[in-house]
Amino acid sequence: MPLNFPRARKRFGQHFLHDPHVIARIIAAIGLNQGDAAVEIGPGQGALTAQLLAAAGALTAIEIDRDLAQILRARFAAQPQFELLEMDALRVNWHELAAARGARLRLIGNLPYNISTPLLFRVLESSDAIADMHFMLQKEVVDRIVAAPGSKTYGRLTVMLAPRLTAARVLEVGAGAFRPVPQVTSSVVRLTVRASCPAWAASPLYARVVATAFGQRRKTLRTAKLTQRPSDRGSRHRSGGTG
Repeated sequence: MPLNFPRARKRFGQHFLHDPHVIARIIAAIGLNQGDAAVEIGPGQGALTAQLLAAAGALTAIEIDRDLAQILRARFAAQPQFELLEMDALRVNWHELAAARGARLRLIGNLPYNISTPLLFRVLESSDAIADMHFMLQKEVVDRIVAAPGSKTYGRLTVMLAPRLTAARVLEVGAGAFRPVPQVTSSVVRLTVRASCPAWAASPLYARVVATAFGQRRKTLRTAKLTQRPSDRGSRHRSGGTG
């Protein structure tokens, strides 16, 4: 019996993938193996879900939309290796999930624009629990992730991700592959966690300096650093320093 899926909800930024050729290319690009700790973020109508489950042998899906979660739960009720977490992906404890799955996680998801950057930064905090990620994102977001130094799209997102992840664009996906049809082109990006992360990249100070530097593009990096430490500036003036 066909499933009656609810309409896409704007508040969740939902656009459901339906093109079988695109789906096949994504599955091939991910390259799951039996036993991989696969996690699908936002399975939606389940376009990728059954194939991800078959490829890995077990799958954890995270869905915030309760109506979709109910349908997915019924659809995969006979699959004991399918686990559904009905919750916001921004609230997932990735370390606990990795411990429960017994391996570093392989994350897959078609992420709406409004959650893409916050989720990337959230996952970055738990990068030691992650093996890699394959995310469908708006093309402009992927442009920023894979940007070369000095290019127009090089910015905060590039600099924050680079010390911990390697990034590669896997494929581009036209708007017609989705329902409803979005007004943008999408890209699939592969993010692989580096074997080690420099200590400075894990420091909260690094994130603050990067945010300040790219938030004040017309100023020099040195000025941005000084702005980040107003107390130091005051002490230098009081002691007669001119810097």
